[in-house]
Amino acid sequence: MIKKEMVPFRFSDKEVQCWFGVSFDDIREQLSDKRVIWVTDEHVYQKYPEEFPAGECIILPAGEAGKNQDTVNTAIEELLNMEADRDVFLVGVGGGVVTDMAGYIASIYLRGVKFSFAPTSVLGMVDAAVGGKNGVNVGLYKNQVGVIRQPEHLFYNFSFLNTLPELEWISGFAEIIKHACIRDAEMFQFLLNNSLEDFRQDLNVTGDLIRRNAELKYKVAAGDERESGQRRLLNFGHTLGHAIENITTMPHGFAISIGMVFACRLSEKLIGFDPEKTEALKYLLKKYHLPTETDFDKEKAWDILVHDKKKSGDTIHFILLKGIGEGVVHPLSLSELKTLFFEM
Repeated sequence: MIKKEMVPFRFSDKEVQCWFGVSFDDIREQLSDKRVIWVTDEHVYQKYPEEFPAGECIILPAGEAGKNQDTVNTAIEELLNMEADRDVFLVGVGGGVVTDMAGYIASIYLRGVKFSFAPTSVLGMVDAAVGGKNGVNVGLYKNQVGVIRQPEHLFYNFSFLNTLPELEWISGFAEIIKHACIRDAEMFQFLLNNSLEDFRQDLNVTGDLIRRNAELKYKVAAGDERESGQRRLLNFGHTLGHAIENITTMPHGFAISIGMVFACRLSEKLIGFDPEKTEALKYLLKKYHLPTETDFDKEKAWDILVHDKKKSGDTIHFILLKGIGEGVVHPLSLSELKTLFFEM
């Protein structure tokens, strides 16, 4: 049994109450003095319809395709029809797409209402829900519109993982492996010593691993909320990964997995990363059923890559590895990156 515990995540302008090991009833009790409107997606609602009160729930389309301003506008119209005022409290219950959108909706509705997240996927728990990034995509370009604003609470109900599809487990573990690569060599070894099947069978162990990752991301993000320094490390594998995700429609974690391998090869060429460590990462990714390469249109990927948010003028801040557990921010000119990209 995972112990119920509140851990404060302190950011510059507020403290986020991060509750581990809670149930739906615990969430309702914590928010009992508020008018709550729940924001979820079709998939979560279908699995837990009894948990969402009629008339007080906004159901978003499931998946990345609906993560856009049109969906947000529809949700805001629903809030207006519900006569939701500035005292309303939104709770996003779902994976990363839901929490990204719920936080964005709450941040712009009536110039900002309070909100909390209850992530339901591994990816949402370890990455998307933590750190205050909220927003939507614009066409093929990921998260180009949004805000940085922290929720009031993060609610970790690990029982959600009992109904999580295997594909979502695999995708989520790409972000866990990313964290190990950039900041936690011991966790990298721990993952090597275990398997996806081990974690799916024991939610107590998985809960501990998710908490470790949520706290790792919090510590990185809290020291650089606006992403001008160390928070960029969290983009390891994402520069190419986001481009591949959008032109192939493969799951987020799968594309990030391929992006991490590419980043390791760049690390070999540019800062002397040990090729044996690249092979160790590839072995780990394959062990967790993640791909390490794929065929894709490099010209299309490059067109998306040069619109990456990490670009500044003709320079992009690429995340490389000096060693396992030691990520670094490495500025690269676009011309140099283009040469390397098309050579590799």
